[in-house]
Amino acid sequence: MSGAKPMKDPLDLVDFSSVLTDEERDIQSTVAKFLADRVRPHIGDWFENAHFAREIAPELGKLGVLGMHLEGYGCAGTNAVSYGLACLELEAADSGFRSFVSVQGSLSMYSIWRWGSEEQKQEWLPRLAAGEAIGCFGLTEPDFGSDPANMRTHAVRDGDDWVLNGSKMWITNGGIADVATVWAQTEDGVRGFLIPHGTPGFTTQDIKQKMSLRASITSELYFDNVRLPESARLPHAQGLRGPLSCLNEARFGILFGAVGAARDCLQTALEYADSRVQFDKPISTFQLTQKKLADMSVSLGNAALLAAHLGRLKDQGRIRPEQISVGKLNNVREALAIARECRTVLGANGISLEYSPLRHANNLESVLTYEGTSEIHTLVIGQALTGQAAYR
Repeated sequence: MSGAKPMKDPLDLVDFSSVLTDEERDIQSTVAKFLADRVRPHIGDWFENAHFAREIAPELGKLGVLGMHLEGYGCAGTNAVSYGLACLELEAADSGFRSFVSVQGSLSMYSIWRWGSEEQKQEWLPRLAAGEAIGCFGLTEPDFGSDPANMRTHAVRDGDDWVLNGSKMWITNGGIADVATVWAQTEDGVRGFLIPHGTPGFTTQDIKQKMSLRASITSELYFDNVRLPESARLPHAQGLRGPLSCLNEARFGILFGAVGAARDCLQTALEYADSRVQFDKPISTFQLTQKKLADMSVSLGNAALLAAHLGRLKDQGRIRPEQISVGKLNNVREALAIARECRTVLGANGISLEYSPLRHANNLESVLTYEGTSEIHTLVIGQALTGQAAYR
């Protein structure tokens, strides 16, 4: 084995590309090339300066990744695996960009596509797909994250209108959104509403001093007697089934995205280990370094193959919520462990933004929590296994 060429892509260890179709590989390659040209050269500065490059949104729209798994209304209508691979490449660049695309397509757009009226779809989906408009999704509240059933934001009837009061927290894209999908308690259960930017009584405040997802906008939303016409209500959503269905769409993108972040960390560590010389030879020749690289590559391959399998189930219409929980729990957990271990391979250089692992590790701390904490996904899996709900 002496003199063998090092692998540039650790996923080659399990021949991951062989489980993909030619079209899926082409889509993945196209997204990766776009990010290499437009995002990767700047992401360190954007992360350091807490800057989201909003001008990228219409470029992502032109690329076709916004709502790419949806049919009609200017959406690409790709399969689930292709969408997952796009998320993989986006998160390999930075979690902030995968978060933007997930929220735009799987939360904002999907909520309208699945639960909205034809008029709402015609008004918003083509603009959102093109990146001409930006959407956000308001479910989480300051005191109710994992327990949305007890949300305090509420909407009451007033003649032909609705009046909405409350607040939402940790909302990606909130401060730059042209339209917010907001979920509120009503006398008929949880309902969804579309609230355009500039609606009287609707204000936002960006969350500053974040140590994670710095190249992404995260905001609080406030509603002070926001008056909405009946046409603002998503007519086909009633109860928590509406918002939870959207979250499952977003979680699916995450289980692929986490693979991308981990792959980027491992590629960085492999390249660094091959070039970093200590004791007169590259550190890649040392057994302890090779053990780290081998263990991480096995974990990465397992996560990637799990993501592809779940993608096939989704394309067949057979995926179940607990299976998405398996993917999200496992792949984010493994990705975070890989990011941290890769930082150790880089030694002191690992804390520099010149290298990606610690940036990915910081971002993945948020990914571990949002769209369902690791604890909640553990309980979803536990309920599926035992038939017993252990949430309370």
